[in-house]
Amino acid sequence: MSDSLLLEVADLEVDVLTGIYSEETGKPQPLRISVAAEMTAASRYEPDTPLAASKNYMDLKFAATQALPPGVHFKLIEAVADHICDTLFLQDRRVTAVTVKIVKLAIAEAGEKIGITLRRERQ
Repeated sequence: MSDSLLLEVADLEVDVLTGIYSEETGKPQPLRISVAAEMTAASRYEPDTPLAASKNYMDLKFAATQALPPGVHFKLIEAVADHICDTLFLQDRRVTAVTVKIVKLAIAEAGEKIGITLRRERQ
């Protein structure tokens, strides 16, 4: 059994073109996105261990923000999550699984969290 490392970036607020209803299309929707990427851990992390032994967590932030194609309308937030997973798998072969949680902020009426969590394993 090997150790695993879970890198996480939580609660990014991102405006994304998404939705299926007429009032949602054509304008960005605010989403709260959290991303976790799992990879095999190094045998030890000493104080002078270089970043190359892990993964830069800013790559997770990039996948959930700047890597989303501008001007593309995602009908489902599931498709947004898929795109984030694909980006992380392409960035680094060491990533074995990705979990993306997306909350649609515009439809909450009383602070509830309405959304999805998608977990993908590398194929």
